[in-house]
Amino acid sequence: MSTADLTVIGLGRAEASASGYIAEIQRRLAAQDRVRFVMHGMGTSLEGSTADILAVVATLHRVPLDLGLPRAYSILKLDERTDKPDQTLEDKVRSVEDRLAADGS
Repeated sequence: MSTADLTVIGLGRAEASASGYIAEIQRRLAAQDRVRFVMHGMGTSLEGSTADILAVVATLHRVPLDLGLPRAYSILKLDERTDKPDQTLEDKVRSVEDRLAADGS
């Protein structure tokens, strides 16, 4: 299993807000069953096979273009571990939280 963080930026919009096309990205994610996803304040975390993540990202990258914007810019961070093939997004957070707890932080 791989994990990823995706930010899609639609360029050429008249308003500063990106919530319109981000809402459409979330609708398209909800309509698919290839990857698990969690929206956060600066993008969306994805979880699934590398192939499925890349296929979904290709679709999501097009959302601003499909909505009439002239340019889409996407930032993808992709993490795949062979030593922990079943590691989830929650496992990654829990690992840091456990270290903080052990340090008394």
